[in-house]
Formats: sequence, structure tokens, C-alpha cells
Amino acid sequence: MQRMTRQRAAVSELLEQVEDFRSAQQLHELLRERGDAVGLATVYRTMQALADAGEVDVLRSDDGESIYRRCARRTHHHHLVCRVCGRAVEIDAAAVERWARLMGEEYGFTEVDHTAELVGTCAECSRAASAPARAKVSAQP
Repeated sequence: MQRMTRQRAAVSELLEQVEDFRSAQQLHELLRERGDAVGLATVYRTMQALADAGEVDVLRSDDGESIYRRCARRTHHHHLVCRVCGRAVEIDAAAVERWARLMGEEYGFTEVDHTAELVGTCAECSRAASAPARAKVSAQP
């Protein structure tokens, strides 16, 4: 990993406080709001180094941008991510692991690796989305 500078330490500290996946630009903006003078290029380099070291997980957003999160689990795992608010839950996915292995075997592949992230709408966002509809129905005479 790169030498730990004040700027990289600020990025690492911020990751401990952020629970959902964020892009390098979003992390950079949060650092600026906190008054940390860290360049965007430093944020990108730090996030790539942390990803390479396995210290953060990386997903691709709908627009193809890399988004990052420091995960509690250091072992292989998957995420269930809310498409509305970005909340992420770490999940064990033994069924996904078995499925990937079986698919490899069925087609004669070995050393099969995979990426599987589940995306949905969390309960809180679902309630918030249905609240205006319920209010509209109850307001009708």
C-alpha cells in the first residue's frame, strides 16, 4: 500500500464513518465539507490502493462508476443494496457460491470466480414511496 499521508489518513477515517457505498467524487465532497484539503486524484488513488489491498469493496453503479465501502467482513461476501438510498447489507451467500461452482462444473470450467450483488428497495424506501400513494387514496372523497 502507499505511504500513509495526512490526506490518505483522512480518506481512511471518513470510510469508517460512511455506511453506504460512495463514489470517489462523493467521498471527495464529504472531505471538503469537513474541511479536509484532499485532492480528488488522491482520493481516487487511495480508493484504488484500498481496493487492491482488499480493504474496501467495490461495486459498479448503474452508470458504471466505481463505488466503495469499507466492509466489516474481510472474507468473501455479497451485498444487498438499496437502489433508492444506497443502504447496503453484507450477506453470506452460500447458495450463490454453490451455484457458481455448479455452473462451472456443468460447462467444464475450473477456477470459477464470480461477482454477484443483489439490488432492491429497502423497507424504509418502500414505505416512503408508498406513503404518497396511500395519502392520495385516503384524501379522495
